[in-house]
Amino acid sequence: MSGKYEAVIGLEVHAQMSTDTKIFCGCSTKFGSGPNTQTCQVCIGMPGVLPVLNKKAFEFSIKTGLATNCKISPYSRFARKNYFYPDLPKGYQISQYELPICEHGHVEIVVDGEVKRIGITRIHMEEDAGKNIHEGGGPYSFVDLNRTGVPLMEIVSEPDIRSPKEAAEYMKKLRTILRYLGVCDGNMEQGSLRCDANVSVRPIGQKEFGIRAELKNINSFRFVEKAIEYEIKRQIKILEEGGKVMQETRLWDSAAGVTHSMRSKEEAHDYRYFPEPDLVPMVVSGQWVDEIKSSLPELPDAKRERFVSDYGLPEYDADFLTSEKAVATWFEEAFKLGGQPKAVSNWMMGDLTRLLNEENKGIEECTLKPIQLVEMLKLIDNGTISGKTAKTVFEEMYKTGKDADAVVKEKGLVQISDSGAIEKAVDEIISKNSKEVERFKAGDEKLLGFFVGQIMKATKGKANPQMVNELLKKKLG
Repeated sequence: MSGKYEAVIGLEVHAQMSTDTKIFCGCSTKFGSGPNTQTCQVCIGMPGVLPVLNKKAFEFSIKTGLATNCKISPYSRFARKNYFYPDLPKGYQISQYELPICEHGHVEIVVDGEVKRIGITRIHMEEDAGKNIHEGGGPYSFVDLNRTGVPLMEIVSEPDIRSPKEAAEYMKKLRTILRYLGVCDGNMEQGSLRCDANVSVRPIGQKEFGIRAELKNINSFRFVEKAIEYEIKRQIKILEEGGKVMQETRLWDSAAGVTHSMRSKEEAHDYRYFPEPDLVPMVVSGQWVDEIKSSLPELPDAKRERFVSDYGLPEYDADFLTSEKAVATWFEEAFKLGGQPKAVSNWMMGDLTRLLNEENKGIEECTLKPIQLVEMLKLIDNGTISGKTAKTVFEEMYKTGKDADAVVKEKGLVQISDSGAIEKAVDEIISKNSKEVERFKAGDEKLLGFFVGQIMKATKGKANPQMVNELLKKKLG
């Protein structure tokens, strides 16, 4: 980025709520069904039908507002957002405008070790549109209305974000909170979490915002960074060449790594908002808000602080372990079963994550149970297996589901801790490497690693490393 300019970024995050049915009718929200198989007269906008609000969606919105430090509005209402598009069968979208359910919140993110607060302007409920399908290259497009009426929350940030990295971290933080609450599965590939970014640049020191472009079609954290990074460079180039940035909507092309102009950016008045006449205003009692607040789970920031204070974990470990609720739960179960916090954390962040990533799985799909890791750690602690051998044991446990004891016995991996057997191996290696012995005694102490390696090779990695080191130092003087 040019040193003369700074970016001003705001995100509009659309989160699909994890309800079984749509926001104003009883149709299923299940993903992946055949086109137009999950529709009814209400969600396809037939004349004379009336919408009925899904109470669970309303509750999920309040939960999210509370978790993001928002004020819950005691009085809110829906509005009609009017525009024409083939996937919008009514010719308008039921959304919220002047009176949203949640306002004036914030979340905190950590970027390069610094804590930054990102304001949330509002969270409102709305229905999703359908999906246009352009396949086959012919003159026709198709419309699938299964998604029409699926309940969404739109979470609108303040323009507090100043870099692509901050934008990605903010998006990740929101996803973590939503998944902890159980209100959205956060599946970006299936479109459960989508993001539009409003991006502008201005000379450093200028208070007024620049002309912004809205970026659409962003469906991953990496693309959030890439799209915003490209757009910042594009706008700076225009300004430095004496041009003027146009207010417009642009599409992110992930394959080409560029944004393309889609249309001029609409203003609120272009949508001709007016109160939805078929839905009554919503009045929220303080008692209901208190009940919902008392049902909230421990949220990521609080859990992270507890992992540092209660378990003595480094902040890096705590960040990793609390980034997903299921990961935190797996860790705590292992601790309760007797696992030492740092040892459990190391195996989870290292080998377990590597194996899950290789299969593109989440920890929810992991067949390896916390008790199995704990039992393996006990074998290391009591000297039955070495730390190096444990990696082989762990991988076999992960792949087969077998317990550590069974793997160790089947593969003959019991560590040699018999001093006589180890001393014999040490003597053999010393006698075979007289030149290296002379160099070691002459001061080349780095050769100790060579001797240890040779002994471990001779014993197929089974010798107790601590005993090997002690005996070598004793015999080599």
